[in-house]
Amino acid sequence: MTATRPTSGISTAATNPVLRVPPASPAAAAAYFGASLAFHADVSDVAAAIAGDPGFVVVDSRSTEAWDQGHVPGAVHLPTALIPQQAEQLLDRSVPVVTYCWGPGCNGATRAALALAELGYQVKEMLGGFEYWVREGFAYETWQGPDQRSADPLTAPVEGDDCGC
Repeated sequence: MTATRPTSGISTAATNPVLRVPPASPAAAAAYFGASLAFHADVSDVAAAIAGDPGFVVVDSRSTEAWDQGHVPGAVHLPTALIPQQAEQLLDRSVPVVTYCWGPGCNGATRAALALAELGYQVKEMLGGFEYWVREGFAYETWQGPDQRSADPLTAPVEGDDCGC
């Protein structure tokens, strides 16, 4: 139950843009967020998993120029436009796939995930894409070799490995 405090005779829920549409029921919220986790993985979880035997393959769906500029170590380069022709040669349908593109302002990873799902692959999208991979301070590869930047304190803890999420 949401408590509202009247303001000049108008309820907070009526004037509050967050509560104008009430939150979903706990059961509906659990179903939605559970489903969301079936479709998405975050950068930190992908980085932690690929440090060992992840049980999935990471696919960079960007252009060759973008790939050369920097990519997740161990990722498979498979631009979205080439998925129908090349996925079968590069990927094993029995191994889940995690797609990424540039970042949150790009839906290339979503398009790649859709194309792979339509071909019968189990797939998740890496939230944040390559941008957040770099911003969170994870090592990456370029055409010139390995590189790494310091973690951005707005996206990841500067000290320590665990964000607490």
